[in-house]
Amino acid sequence: MSESLDLFWIALQDCIAALPVTLFLTVVSVSIGLLLAIPCAVMVQKKNTIRAKLINGFVYFFTGTPLLIQLYIFYYGIPSLSVVNELMHQPAFSFLKGSYIYVLAALALNTAAYSTVIFSGAIRNTDRGEIEAAYAYGMSRAQAMRRVILPSSLRRALPAYSNEVIMTMHATALASTVTIMEITGAASFFNSTYYEPFIAYAAAAVLYFVLNGLLVLGFRQIEKRYLVHLKSRLVSA
Repeated sequence: MSESLDLFWIALQDCIAALPVTLFLTVVSVSIGLLLAIPCAVMVQKKNTIRAKLINGFVYFFTGTPLLIQLYIFYYGIPSLSVVNELMHQPAFSFLKGSYIYVLAALALNTAAYSTVIFSGAIRNTDRGEIEAAYAYGMSRAQAMRRVILPSSLRRALPAYSNEVIMTMHATALASTVTIMEITGAASFFNSTYYEPFIAYAAAAVLYFVLNGLLVLGFRQIEKRYLVHLKSRLVSA
């Protein structure tokens, strides 16, 4: 029993050492995804435009195919293209030889697609009274979107978006399939060294569980601050 605990502690330390990589992948991919999703959610509101159709195609692809397949396309497929292969040999594009750029691209575009769905739905469900009040103050459509509709929508989308951030954090585990040593990669390396799969992945599970709890607590605090007006409506109703 003591030997198993010692091994578990070693596995946990290995996973903790890989924690910064998991956090880096999560923060960067979520940040890029958010920056892409907000304008996409706004542009997709005009359904008959070419931009809206392109965005819908982008969303359909990234929400309709497994993330692992997307990761393989970026990691194995894109570098095999002759144009990209030639760029790799130029000093300015040497970063294309690494794994991180492809993993981040897959994760960022995947979360951008799901976030676009969340935000566009929140925009469409904006209370009509808020929009009419903005127009009554003399705002244009663009001003109303920027000052009223979008801030209100992002607040209401927080619960769903928090789940997307958590799912993206979980999805970073797939990076281990392309040699990136994040938490799951560290657990796999421990298993290949000690041949203790239960201990290895139990340690990884504990760390993911802690990260998940911290994200949930963090988003609950954000929701308490920005969704307090919705709670007051529910109480009065």
